[in-house]
Amino acid sequence: MSSKLISNNLREEIARELGVYEQVKQDGGSWANVSSKDCGNIVKKAIEIANRSVESK
Repeated sequence: MSSKLISNNLREEIARELGVYEQVKQDGGSWANVSSKDCGNIVKKAIEIANRSVESK
Protein backbone atom coordinates (compact mmCIF):
# COMPACT_ATOMS: atom_id res chain seq x y z
CA MET A 1 0.00 0.00 0.00
CA SER A 2 2.01 2.92 -1.22
CA SER A 3 -0.86 5.26 -2.03
CA LYS A 4 -1.29 8.47 -0.07
CA LEU A 5 -5.09 8.35 -0.29
CA ILE A 6 -5.12 7.61 3.43
CA SER A 7 -2.60 8.97 5.90
CA ASN A 8 0.08 6.73 7.34
CA ASN A 9 -1.35 7.29 10.81
CA LEU A 10 -4.84 6.18 9.78
CA ARG A 11 -3.47 3.18 7.89
CA GLU A 12 -1.41 2.09 10.89
CA GLU A 13 -4.32 2.63 13.29
CA ILE A 14 -6.62 0.49 11.15
CA ALA A 15 -3.91 -2.15 10.72
CA ARG A 16 -3.54 -2.35 14.50
CA GLU A 17 -7.30 -2.66 14.90
CA LEU A 18 -7.39 -5.49 12.35
CA GLY A 19 -4.34 -7.24 13.84
CA VAL A 20 -2.16 -6.73 10.76
CA TYR A 21 0.33 -4.18 12.08
CA GLU A 22 2.42 -6.79 13.94
CA GLN A 23 3.45 -8.22 10.55
CA VAL A 24 4.47 -4.74 9.37
CA LYS A 25 6.53 -4.20 12.55
CA GLN A 26 8.22 -7.60 12.15
CA ASP A 27 9.16 -6.63 8.59
CA GLY A 28 10.79 -3.39 9.71
CA GLY A 29 7.90 -1.16 8.62
CA SER A 30 7.49 -2.72 5.20
CA TRP A 31 3.98 -3.44 3.96
CA ALA A 32 5.27 -5.81 1.25
CA ASN A 33 4.25 -9.00 3.09
CA VAL A 34 0.77 -7.85 4.06
CA SER A 35 -1.71 -9.86 2.03
CA SER A 36 -3.87 -8.17 -0.57
CA LYS A 37 -6.90 -9.40 1.40
CA ASP A 38 -5.66 -7.58 4.51
CA CYS A 39 -4.85 -4.47 2.47
CA GLY A 40 -8.38 -4.60 1.06
CA ASN A 41 -9.79 -4.82 4.57
CA ILE A 42 -7.78 -1.75 5.57
CA VAL A 43 -9.15 0.18 2.59
CA LYS A 44 -12.69 -1.01 3.34
CA LYS A 45 -12.39 0.19 6.94
CA ALA A 46 -10.97 3.56 5.80
CA ILE A 47 -13.94 4.00 3.46
CA GLU A 48 -16.35 3.20 6.30
CA ILE A 49 -14.65 5.82 8.48
CA ALA A 50 -14.79 8.39 5.67
CA ASN A 51 -18.47 7.68 5.04
CA ARG A 52 -19.31 8.11 8.72
CA SER A 53 -17.41 11.39 8.74
CA VAL A 54 -19.37 12.69 5.73
CA GLU A 55 -22.70 11.51 7.11
CA SER A 56 -22.15 13.26 10.43
CA LYS A 57 -21.71 16.68 8.78
